[in-house]
Amino acid sequence: MADIFAITQQAMRGLDMELVDVERAPLGLLRVTIDRPEGVRIEDCEQVSRQLSRVFEVEGVDYQRLEVSSPGVDRPLRRLADYLRFDGQRIEIRLREPVDNRKVFTGVLRVADAAEPALSLEYEPHPGQPRVLEFSFDDVDRAKLDPVLDFKGKKR
Repeated sequence: MADIFAITQQAMRGLDMELVDVERAPLGLLRVTIDRPEGVRIEDCEQVSRQLSRVFEVEGVDYQRLEVSSPGVDRPLRRLADYLRFDGQRIEIRLREPVDNRKVFTGVLRVADAAEPALSLEYEPHPGQPRVLEFSFDDVDRAKLDPVLDFKGKKR
């Protein structure tokens, strides 16, 4: 899988898009997730799909179907650069080792220094009781954005 990720990343150079993930799924599906700061458009997915189809054919990558999509609102945070990019955003993290008998925390991500990142999460274990969890990139098992969505709209 590392080879497919590397091939995909190389093929996307110069497209002004970020490769988030490459995943093999059942029935020969190869799922590629892309992102860009202004958001992913359908035209971006089409462009990457055409590019990857040609590259995968030349490289002999075996797949039946190729799916290129955006990461969605709950975008995974895989690299340290993701944490730097989403500083100040609401995230959910799962730690490798428990802290206060918990592994899963949801709150606002804070990055103290981009040169030598010190990561923290502002969260409320109980309403009105704010706390700060200090953690390192290596402490995280997995993480994703966790935005608060309001589907109610404006009241008239």
